[in-house]
Formats: sequence, C-alpha cells, structure tokens
Amino acid sequence: MTVRAGVAGWPIAHSLSPLIHTAWLSAAGLDGAYAAHPCGTEADFNRLLDGGRAGRLRGLNVTAPWKEQALSEADIVSPTARACGSANLLVFEGGRIVADSTDGHGLLIALAEQAPHLSLSGASVVVLGAGGAARAAVQALVAAGAEVGVLNRTAERAERLAQDLGARVVTPEALTTARLVVNALSVPPALDLDALPADAVVMDMTYRPLETPFLAQARARGLTGVDGLAMLIGQARPSFEALFGVSPPDVDVRALALEALAS
Repeated sequence: MTVRAGVAGWPIAHSLSPLIHTAWLSAAGLDGAYAAHPCGTEADFNRLLDGGRAGRLRGLNVTAPWKEQALSEADIVSPTARACGSANLLVFEGGRIVADSTDGHGLLIALAEQAPHLSLSGASVVVLGAGGAARAAVQALVAAGAEVGVLNRTAERAERLAQDLGARVVTPEALTTARLVVNALSVPPALDLDALPADAVVMDMTYRPLETPFLAQARARGLTGVDGLAMLIGQARPSFEALFGVSPPDVDVRALALEALAS
C-alpha cells in the first residue's frame, strides 16, 4: 500500500520539499508519495489533520503559517518541538498526532556542511529575529553549546525567546565578537556586516533567493556564507526517515533543487 505524506502550508506551490522527498522515494524504490497540500485557512489545515488521524496520511511536514497550530493539535510532543514552540513534522500513529521539529537539526547540518571550520561550543552567536524560525535556531544553537544572543526590533519578543531558551538579548554591538550570525527574519536585515570579525560565518535561513542580499553582502566582505537550501535539505533527512521508515538514499538532491530554483 502506498505510504502517503506531504508538506502543508500557505503559500506552498513554491516548496522544494516534494522534489526532494520524491527523488529519495524513487531512488529507494519505495511505494510512497509526497505532495504539497495548500492550506489557506485553519479549517483547511484541520481537515488535513483529520485525514491523517483517519489513516489517509502517514505524516506531514508543516511550514508557515501552521507550525504553531501543528504543535497545539498534537497528542504527543517531542522535547525539541516543545522548546521551539512549533512543529514542522507530524506523524500519524493510530489516530494520534506525534509532533517534532527538525528545523534546528537542519540548521546544524547546514553549518557543518558549508562552514566545517566553525566550532559552536562556547562560540558567540547572534540570531536575528524572534519568531518561530528564530526560536528553532536558538534552541539548536544553545543545545550545541553556543553563547546565543537574540537581536530583534521588538525587545519584548526577544526577551521572551531568550528567557525561554537560555539565550540573552543583545544590541548590534554584539556583532563585533560574533563567530556566527543567523538571519531568521523574513526580510533582509539592515545591518552593517563590517562590524563582524574577518573569520565570522553568516547564515540566511531563507532559500528564495538562494543568494540573498544578506549573504551577498557577507561574501563581498570575504566571510563564509551558509544558505537556507542546505538547511532545508538537512531538516528533510530526519523527516523522510520518520515518514517512510528508511534513511534517505545517496542522491544529490541539492543539484535537483538548484536546477528547480534556476528555472
């Protein structure tokens, strides 16, 4: 019987997740399907969850704006998803919803791949933003041993996030000693990257465009850049294993994704 899974969000037509998971399914020779599920309203999303509870879906990746809703609807929540305050992975088991978050894992994988010289243990890190993406980033980075500062326009949100996850609130002056800056904002940050040390790493969690203005600014300064596509693929790996029961096969899904982005 075909194992059905997918990704839910709005908008969702741009998502590269179906491309990535379908490539892995094909290479693994699995009887599986992974599709995009547009959910423009909360009612749409809840109907999709009802289908999962009824056994019509094995599971879902969840993207904006339904990650917090995904967590609140779950019957079983992983410690990571609870700490993040959101879930990007739902698995349906016997009518119950199990929630997890693999975003932080994806971030760490991206850093390991594209900035292998960076050691996070004890490193000074600045995360830009205080929304759901920032929360996932901070949770993973704190767990990896980094000293994380949150820089956000609204201090109250930054303080709440920092207090919840063991980080601190910082000002732009923190950039002068940062080993890593992670942009978790949905818009390009207005920051002067000249303040960063020469060996700093800059990461943007966005992958459309792949080379964001923020990354381009960093690379122009000779800094190491880490892109959001590496994070997307990194978070997809444990998702695939949870949804289909096997590790992803060795396929160059990044090349496929780059081709799709170019077109």
